[in-house]
Amino acid sequence: MNNLVLPTIGVTLLCCLFGVMGVHAYAAGKSQRQALVDRLSSTGQIPVVGRRRRFGGLDRRLRKTKFGKKLELKLVSTGLDITPGEYFVYVIAGVGALWLIASSVLASFFGPLAGLLALWGANTFLNWQRAKRTERFINQLPELSRILANATQAGLALRTSIAMAADELEAPAGEELSWVARRLAVGESLDNALGELSERLPSRELVVLVTTLVLSNRAGGTVVSSLRNLTETLEERKETRREVKTQLSQVTVTAYAVPGFGFAALLLLNAVMPGALDRMTSALIGQAAVIVALILYAIGFVVIRRLSRIDI
Repeated sequence: MNNLVLPTIGVTLLCCLFGVMGVHAYAAGKSQRQALVDRLSSTGQIPVVGRRRRFGGLDRRLRKTKFGKKLELKLVSTGLDITPGEYFVYVIAGVGALWLIASSVLASFFGPLAGLLALWGANTFLNWQRAKRTERFINQLPELSRILANATQAGLALRTSIAMAADELEAPAGEELSWVARRLAVGESLDNALGELSERLPSRELVVLVTTLVLSNRAGGTVVSSLRNLTETLEERKETRREVKTQLSQVTVTAYAVPGFGFAALLLLNAVMPGALDRMTSALIGQAAVIVALILYAIGFVVIRRLSRIDI
């Protein structure tokens, strides 16, 4: 036993020495990294970080998965300043909160349904943000086409025209074109850079513009006249889309009001007869009736939205 004391003490001291060296190396590397970031930020070579990102470890592991890559692409297309890890944690927290609220306010049977509704709502929110950003980008396409036509007519190259348009236009067109300009600056082809843009913000108008620019760049045709004609067409489509959206606003409100009335009826029933929902969902026939009613409300919502969707 006495023979093991000295080796044990030696190994312990050696581990402590390695631990101290590791902490010192980590602190030195962190300070050097911060000094490098401060120096580059002061010279304008990299942007200053706006806020500290949360859940960094989860975000890195999530980005390596197929689901994380798709989620990152969707978040980029929405323009939200949030990482996939942060979005995942917030969605899980929202699902848990709605689950508890529905179980306590209505009945325990509505907890899982509220969790599924929260997942659907999170995905719908991202789709709505992307559609909203795409709509704003489409409204800027006539001005973008006009700037490109003027710059091309002045003798500038198409890559230079895109960079100039990125500086003059506001978000989201300015942000997206800045991304395209950076890709072109590092040697990316025009076809790939503009193709990624059309994938992030899918729309017929953008596809037409991208196709016109790509074909003109390949064949060397009259890009100025093509952009002039495209500008007039985009202006007309913009006004038409605005009129259609105004005419269908009442139908859109009806699509959201129908399921809202059903949820309000559940709250009213539970307020008039406390515990009625709990007693109803305790039986199998009551659970089946609630599920069938939710399915019918969902079908009505989808049908009304489909009827109000007009492709222009």
